[in-house]
Amino acid sequence: MTDRLVIVLAQLNQAMGDLAGNADAMLAVRAGLDAPADLIVYPELQLIGYPPEDLVLKPALVERAAIELARLAAATADGGPAMIVGSVAKEDGRLYNILALLDGGAVAAVTRKHELPNYGTFDEKRLFASGPLPEPVEFRGVRLG
Repeated sequence: MTDRLVIVLAQLNQAMGDLAGNADAMLAVRAGLDAPADLIVYPELQLIGYPPEDLVLKPALVERAAIELARLAAATADGGPAMIVGSVAKEDGRLYNILALLDGGAVAAVTRKHELPNYGTFDEKRLFASGPLPEPVEFRGVRLG
């Protein structure tokens, strides 16, 4: 078990609906790190853009999000930094606002957002199902969460 993790927080401009471009920007951050890191954390819905509004109701966007998330996950097969990426996922006919932990070339864990805001531009209760209360996830011998 490690006693230290190097975590990079990456705040990027998102292009609403440009999933390939947003994924490319995340991969560029990963490739361009000046120092070794264990984990890069990206913002909520970084892959699709925020706030998503009705864009997430388009099945093609949700399908594309899964494809781009798999591409990002595959990039972590090199043993370099893992990534936590905000995206969307459809499960059992319900749409979720998720954070995915990508490590070792795979989606290692998924957390579904539990507390959904419902005011102003934050219309998430209309768009997303509420996930269960999140629990810690195991990451390289460390519990996160």
